Amino acid sequence: LKFRLVGYPRKHNEGRIEVFYQGEWGTICDDDFSLANAQVLCRQLGFVSATGWAHSAKYGKGQGKIWLDNVLCNGGEKSIDACKSRGWGSSDCTHDEDAGVVCKDERIPGFVDSNVIDVRSQRVEEVRLRVVVGGAKRRMPVTEGVLEVKHKDSWTQVCDLGWTPKNTRVVCGMLGFPHERKVNKKFYKLSLERQKHHFLVHSVACTGTEVHLAACPLEFSRPNATACPGGMPAVVSCMPGPLFTLHSNAKKKLKISANVRLKGGARVGEGRVEVLKNSQWGTVCDDRWSLQSASVVCRELGFGSAKEALTGARMGQGMGPIHMNEVRCTGLERSLWACPFKNVTKEDCSHTEDAAVRCHVPYMGLEDSETWYWDSSNVTEMVMSGVKCTGAEMSLSQCQHHKVLNCQKTAAKFAAGVICSESASDLVLNAPVVQETVYIEDRPLHMLYCAAEENCLSKTAASANWPYGHRRLLRFSSQIHNIGRSDFRPKAGRHSWVWHACHGHYHSMDIFTHYDLLTSNGTKVAEGHKASFCLEDSECYEGISKRYECANFGEQGVTVGCWDLYRHDIDCQWIDITDVKPGNYILQIVINPNFEVAESDFTNNAMKCNCKYDGHRIWLHNCHNGDAFSEEAERLFEKYPGQLNNHIS
Repeated sequence: LKFRLVGYPRKHNEGRIEVFYQGEWGTICDDDFSLANAQVLCRQLGFVSATGWAHSAKYGKGQGKIWLDNVLCNGGEKSIDACKSRGWGSSDCTHDEDAGVVCKDERIPGFVDSNVIDVRSQRVEEVRLRVVVGGAKRRMPVTEGVLEVKHKDSWTQVCDLGWTPKNTRVVCGMLGFPHERKVNKKFYKLSLERQKHHFLVHSVACTGTEVHLAACPLEFSRPNATACPGGMPAVVSCMPGPLFTLHSNAKKKLKISANVRLKGGARVGEGRVEVLKNSQWGTVCDDRWSLQSASVVCRELGFGSAKEALTGARMGQGMGPIHMNEVRCTGLERSLWACPFKNVTKEDCSHTEDAAVRCHVPYMGLEDSETWYWDSSNVTEMVMSGVKCTGAEMSLSQCQHHKVLNCQKTAAKFAAGVICSESASDLVLNAPVVQETVYIEDRPLHMLYCAAEENCLSKTAASANWPYGHRRLLRFSSQIHNIGRSDFRPKAGRHSWVWHACHGHYHSMDIFTHYDLLTSNGTKVAEGHKASFCLEDSECYEGISKRYECANFGEQGVTVGCWDLYRHDIDCQWIDITDVKPGNYILQIVINPNFEVAESDFTNNAMKCNCKYDGHRIWLHNCHNGDAFSEEAERLFEKYPGQLNNHIS
């Protein structure tokens, strides 16, 4: 049995319950339905429990069969099949009575999602390519060879009689490759004729859309029967994606799609799916999100088929628009945009339903440059220095580093170390809030003593005629969201936080945000001295509790799903523009500029706006995060129209 939640409007953890039985999806009637029924169904969907249920087709009417009616569970059953009912397919209901469930938004640890192929019950667990050509054995990744399948800790061959390119496509997808290639069968026949073979699989009939060979119709070799008469072991050849191609000429031919990307993942080939529409990046809603649709994304990006199609913003929530909903790919499309989908309305989806993927990636054998981490107390030798990585490399040896080791001392305290984590935070500034709240204030100097003490004014303020006169301040609100998968915590422990008596709280980070006003060629004309920061949860999304607050020496940080709001009227939430001449500028804000705290994605840490100042008023327009627009739109950044009036207060 398979189960799914569908319908609208709904969140990812609620909906009309549908069950897949005898090759057909159908619904459950709401007669005698109870919370105990919902408990059983939610657990089968991978949630820890149910919080409610719905009757009378609240999430819309289903189609096809009504599989179950008068279901009576006590709540402890492992499957809805074990509960009392009228029996499969026996019902006196219409689809006006389709039942729905509301599950607690907490997954069962280790639950294998219904969108993941479970191969433990199949006789084909894994696949690999055995290299026959001698020189190819040393090259990674292995893209061509004899197909072998794993069954009960042994590797066997597959008969090539009736073997098709569709079968090859499925195998290549499992191995992390987006496309298949033709094989020179004559060459292999000569070298394979002299070898003994053990065939487990006699024939394969894939459609090409499957994400695992075990999902294809397979005919297994029968005992005492002649195996693969007149045939030979199947040989497979795959085309690697650009990331895994060693030759630069091949990389130029293989181009990664510019219309889809993955964000927020911890590893290569996984992340939240984002697509480009009207020059702006947006997310995909998880309604009807399937392994087939996920595989189209993976192959489009130069990976293999999808290992998992993730729902419920499992790779973090995006910001900005949601471009697609109810995507229904067959799995053969070249692009996600070629699949049928619905445009999103506000009632349909929220970012709590952002779809994500985990793709099959090729085995690169990189553990031969394996990285070890130990307590460094017995360091006797340094092997690398000057290491600079972009973060996209697959091995430390691929990063830029000194050709000749340049490290004077080999003591433990000079050895680099790391602490690894399965997840990380991801901070993003809410760009529209900056644009909506900006204004100029001429603030009297007698109200700025505290700000001057904390170095929040430009250098010329020191020579002003205190307490007379004023400073001109560019003010705006700053709303910083944590859309990652871990809380954002300051690097320094509370023992080293600095008390600011003037403002009456502890600051936990020396440098958290840079506010700069730049000319179009990048010259800085003014800056906000946001040298330290008090981190707390100002507000959170529905269902998420605040965990951090600055008051009373409390813990500091930003919880996943919450944001830290610094209002426009708080001291130091400004740029001192007293000395700035009228003209066109760029306002740039950068969060966590020195990368002091780990984040899953640093490309969205910068925000910028076009800024026009006439000496009396200021306008901001086109405020956006650094990765929100296409590269072409970013190049045209200066030319964007659209302004907001903001008068001096």
